[in-house]
Amino acid sequence: MPENWMLPRIFPIGGILFDFLFVLIAISIEAYVLHYRLKFDKKSSTFYAISINLFSSVIGWFIFFVSEPLLPIQVKSELINYMFFNNFKSPETQTLIILTAFIIFFATFLMKFFLLRVLLLSLNEPVAKKEEEPQTSQRRRWRSFSNLRLQSGNLVTTTLIANSLSYSMITIILLFRSK
Repeated sequence: MPENWMLPRIFPIGGILFDFLFVLIAISIEAYVLHYRLKFDKKSSTFYAISINLFSSVIGWFIFFVSEPLLPIQVKSELINYMFFNNFKSPETQTLIILTAFIIFFATFLMKFFLLRVLLLSLNEPVAKKEEEPQTSQRRRWRSFSNLRLQSGNLVTTTLIANSLSYSMITIILLFRSK
């Protein structure tokens, strides 16, 4: 362990608590959407929502801590100023924030979709529970192929809706925080 290693004197407890609040909000909204759209029971939808949100949050923080040393000094200064004082110094930062928000939204959406897909495949969970109808073998094969395509599209749509709703609620909370 290095000799000059010390705990930080300033700790962004507000940022940590807001991140915890955002994860809790995202879990509750996304669990409801998974339950409603994919017809999972409440326990399974909550498990999947917790899993994808915690994994995506950990991956997101890892990416942030890896990319933060590569940022220019002005961007680092703006980031620190926002984390501790909830304001920005320069007006050009808003354009950067909007661009970054779009990138983060779509990266999180893709991450959550792939994480949910991996969880569903690893646990052998059907994507949507539907009742089987007696059919002929040719017709049954065609319908099962069609259902696989629809279920995959349904999973993408459901993940997009869940992510959009949770990000919308988080944005509303951030807007209330800034006023």
